Amino acid sequence: MNSDRRAGPSDVLRPRNVGAPIKRTEDPRLLTGNGEYTSDRKPDRPLHLAFLRSGQPHALIVRIDSAAAQAAPGVVAVLTAEDIAGDFKPVIPFSRMPNYYATPIVPLASGKVRYVGEAVVAVVATSRYLAEDALELIDVEYEPLDAISRAESAIADGAPLLHEAAGTNVLIAREFKKGDVAADLKAAAVKVGGRFEMTRKAPLAMEPRSYAAEYDKRRDAITLYTSSNIPGIVRDAISESLDLPGHRLRVVAPDVGGSFGSKGSLYPEELLICIAARRLRRSVKWTADRLEDVSSSSQAFAEIVDAQMGFDADGIATSLQADVIGDVGAFSIYPWTCGLEPVQVVSFLPGPYKIGSYRGTVRGVATCKPPTGPYRGVGRPISTFVAERLMDLGAAALGIDPLEIRRRNLVRAEEFPYRIASGIIWDKTGFIECLEAAAEAAGYDQLRKEQADARKQGRLFGIGIASYAELTGIGSRIAVAPGMPINTGSETAKITIDSTGAITAAFGVASHGQGLETTLAQIVADDLGARFEDVRVIQGDSDEVPMSTGTYASRSAVLGGGAAKHASRILQEKIKRVASHLLEANADDIEVSEGKAVVLGTDRTVTFKQIAKAVYSDMKTLPVDAREELSATYTYDPINGTTAAATHIAVVDPVTCFARILKFVVAEDCGRLINPMIVDGQVHGGVAQGIGAALFEELIYDEDGQLLTASLVDYMIPSAPDIPFMDVVHVESVSAAAGGFRGMGEGGTIGAPAAIANAIADALSPLGIGVAILPMTPERIFKLMEQAKLKSRGKADE
Repeated sequence: MNSDRRAGPSDVLRPRNVGAPIKRTEDPRLLTGNGEYTSDRKPDRPLHLAFLRSGQPHALIVRIDSAAAQAAPGVVAVLTAEDIAGDFKPVIPFSRMPNYYATPIVPLASGKVRYVGEAVVAVVATSRYLAEDALELIDVEYEPLDAISRAESAIADGAPLLHEAAGTNVLIAREFKKGDVAADLKAAAVKVGGRFEMTRKAPLAMEPRSYAAEYDKRRDAITLYTSSNIPGIVRDAISESLDLPGHRLRVVAPDVGGSFGSKGSLYPEELLICIAARRLRRSVKWTADRLEDVSSSSQAFAEIVDAQMGFDADGIATSLQADVIGDVGAFSIYPWTCGLEPVQVVSFLPGPYKIGSYRGTVRGVATCKPPTGPYRGVGRPISTFVAERLMDLGAAALGIDPLEIRRRNLVRAEEFPYRIASGIIWDKTGFIECLEAAAEAAGYDQLRKEQADARKQGRLFGIGIASYAELTGIGSRIAVAPGMPINTGSETAKITIDSTGAITAAFGVASHGQGLETTLAQIVADDLGARFEDVRVIQGDSDEVPMSTGTYASRSAVLGGGAAKHASRILQEKIKRVASHLLEANADDIEVSEGKAVVLGTDRTVTFKQIAKAVYSDMKTLPVDAREELSATYTYDPINGTTAAATHIAVVDPVTCFARILKFVVAEDCGRLINPMIVDGQVHGGVAQGIGAALFEELIYDEDGQLLTASLVDYMIPSAPDIPFMDVVHVESVSAAAGGFRGMGEGGTIGAPAAIANAIADALSPLGIGVAILPMTPERIFKLMEQAKLKSRGKADE
């Protein structure tokens, strides 16, 4: 798939496991069908849920008649909002942001529905089939209201309100400002701009959302198994909503078949399934089918950006202004709020560039669609698309090569830490280094020569560049969503050696495909001095650590890895102290490695198993005050975030109106690599997803708020033949975070759409065609080419 090259310093000392391409320990069970996903749970005599979902985009609920369904075979209960009103408190996605309205999250629609697919009635039966049959017997009478399917129409005067209590459809409004943008744009030698759009996407994980609430009658307790990447946050939210103490509510994320962000929020169905289990004192299961997953899970993007960038005569970007309208759907999400996606578009828009003045405004607008939520890259795919298109437009207007204009504007090594115009601070990372490494790997100068030859022959051939920066592993000083009152800036590791000498490392992070069991074990093995194969990693269980927040925002390697390093070193010191008694040596003279403690310069050694036996079992070997528990817990907070960076270069041929990718190069800086093979896999997967956003994927709603692309027949995603071979170069600049790690799980989706858009625009530039919307489907390219032909004929006729 790629040639793995490293452009970092050659003198970096690499520990035994960290930096090695160790095969993922998860894969044997996952590839042989021995993984355990939520739907694999087999509680005793479980009941099954099915949801009657709204077919109306916006309507009052006048009447629900469920008598026939309640009498149907196998049906145990039929639940409406009225039935469960006393069983919970609404979950409020709070934020201290001004100009923000927090829509309450409830298990079932109450009073009215606001999008097609919203759950209205839940049927609990002895099987999913009988529950589905009973849904057909429920009669819901609606009073239709005007639908709002476009964000721009939702802010028009007289538009119907989705949430009357808000008094507006604008659920969030923010502005970022630095300098006098109007004056700088007016003074610019060249001013470029346009209206850019990235349409709504479905995250489309391989495993749909799935929940199993297992009820324990003895303790009136629930264990919720959930396909979530934030089990701790889900536990705390449900605990408060249902007034259920944390020791009676355990939330576990077992093997999770992908998320891409869509499983990173609390869902109404998670509340409802716990309410049902508690009311009925039975275990309850639910797994979405693909239609439900596409039409009711949180969705991505849906942003329109009007932007202008000014340049001086030397190609230096002096100013940038942007107005963003984000279609956030019908509700805010918990805990991230509806501002997560659109606000990040505006805050990250200046990217890795030194832009003097900036004004960015954003409005998150409610429409009759499912909520938008976290999606791989969160805001940065659209902000990078816009910024990189403007860079290319500026280069064309000034007659500067696109590579050179980026060289002139990227933040350089001596300028770090650098505060961009929106206020984000980049720590030292390889912006320029990634650009140069990508250009070298791609053979950029030769590509331009090939392009010149192709154009002489009348062939379309395009080269696109995209550089970007992202905050990863953010600490407590930076909230994932501004104003959100939940700590997302720390992570906990608890490492224990039991009485047999076995090592267990528990974390709050929750893997959904990133290989965390492997990478975290690599870190623990090196810093504890254990053998890699002896380390068992547990993650995704709210009972294992005090606060298991989960995995999102490219945080697990930085925060989870940092916690692992600190806890491992604390435990290693305990091992040395015990070993010093057993080996009759000073603790400072003992080295711990490969599961043994050795007195330096001698052959005296003791294994972890022998140390554990001395601590826990043999009461005569150690003095009483030397028997300390072989366990260490550490909560790591990097305080600030780390910066990851990359440059993507794409080469395309759109001659058939389908943009065939001929070459793709990525040069990325994610700090010290823990496992190069896993990093490469994340890059490949991210780029593949970015290709989907650039060329294929689009959720289309009609004017009545009905989803027209609700199945994989109509919603197109890239398949294996659509993904090119990739050349990946690693630029390893060690970060200030523990271990020198930077996050990198989202990068491929951030850079690929912009690089492909610029490549298509470059290919079509002889025809006078630009790119302002993604995805650039064959239909869109065809229409643009036809318009160019008509325009050309019109000029010829003149």
